[in-house]
Amino acid sequence: MTSTASPAATPAVPLRQDVRTIGLVGLAHGTSHFFHMLLPPLFPLFIRDFGFSYAELGLLVSTFFVVSGIGQALAGFLVDRVGARPVMFAALGCFVLSALALATARGYPGLMLASTLAGLGNSPFHPVDFTILNKRVSQPRLGHAFSVHGITGNLGWAAAPVFMAGIAAATGSWRIAALAAAGWALCVLALLWWHRDAIDDRQGRWSHEAPAGAAARSAAAAPAAEHPLAFLRLPSVWLCFSFFFWSTCALSAMQSFASPALQALYGLPLSITAFVVTGFMLCGAAGMVVGGFLVSRTERLEKIIGACLLASAAVLCLAGSGWLPGLAAAAAAALAGFGTGLAGPSRDMLIKRAAPPGATGRVYGTVYSGLDLGFALAAPAFGALMDRGQPALIFFGAAATLVMGVLSAGLVGANVAQRRRAASAVKVAA
Repeated sequence: MTSTASPAATPAVPLRQDVRTIGLVGLAHGTSHFFHMLLPPLFPLFIRDFGFSYAELGLLVSTFFVVSGIGQALAGFLVDRVGARPVMFAALGCFVLSALALATARGYPGLMLASTLAGLGNSPFHPVDFTILNKRVSQPRLGHAFSVHGITGNLGWAAAPVFMAGIAAATGSWRIAALAAAGWALCVLALLWWHRDAIDDRQGRWSHEAPAGAAARSAAAAPAAEHPLAFLRLPSVWLCFSFFFWSTCALSAMQSFASPALQALYGLPLSITAFVVTGFMLCGAAGMVVGGFLVSRTERLEKIIGACLLASAAVLCLAGSGWLPGLAAAAAAALAGFGTGLAGPSRDMLIKRAAPPGATGRVYGTVYSGLDLGFALAAPAFGALMDRGQPALIFFGAAATLVMGVLSAGLVGANVAQRRRAASAVKVAA
């Protein structure tokens, strides 16, 4: 029987297929964020057992993000060359080795090895995840995929302290907690291997909505292959990098110093301020859910990003102003996470639009290394403000970096729009 369907028609992708891919990638991403926090919840126990200073322990965190940042930029090239799936499996293997190194550590070198392996494992996840999502998930559901991706990252951050400190307290040994973390990473690796067909990026294509005929014409008219580093000439790549750097500086300030800053400003007890960071992350997760619906309803993504981040910046300024009662200020600081979460899916979609075809891994690797750089540099900078007795500047500084992120996102949007207009003009002329 001869089909009457148009050859240009794109078959609908079953919801179950997309959900399976999104869920597996989200699980892997949550695990990578979990291993961001493998060591910090155990710092008081390391001080007790080894007598380390906070400066020495802080160097472990810096090592993680330096290794992750450098590795992330390089991992994008590897993903584009060999595919995302094998790199994901190798990264999860690094997490297993990292946790085992922690469980057997007898001093600072062992902890440094654990931090280095965790950073190495973390480095490829953004180019890996977004390559799989962009190639495997249907276009109408891509915004929701980015939303779930961000939510699982927040949940990984939130789960690690409870998991590591909880098991250490229950068993009386942080080494058992480290072994449990290794077991978790091993289980995730086994599950992803079992369902490896759902994350096989070789079976997808870059433009889900492109008709077959159009793809063939595009391939015929394509210029000679560009140099692998050609994407670095695009202003949009570096503008996206700067956007990630600035927005991560704000996140680092809130994660590390919101609780002691509120204590110093308002005299709130630690039992209350300790929940501000958790509230910030949960509000961020809720914002990502809503942002997943917004991203598919607008063309000018930078407008969503700008409005959301400016609202969060205003709320953070209010929290640091001293005008509010203490509990209201703590609630405002947590609520600011909703705006940053709301902007997340639009941010990831904006990067997708800025990436040239076939270079998604390299672009996401380079852009997301701005996240690692932001974490590595912002923590000591905001820590110095706390040491100088200026807790209000934690909130004002975080707000200022969000404003810088808005400016970067606006420039990215303008650059992408200019490229699209130029491409349309070429098409009309042809």
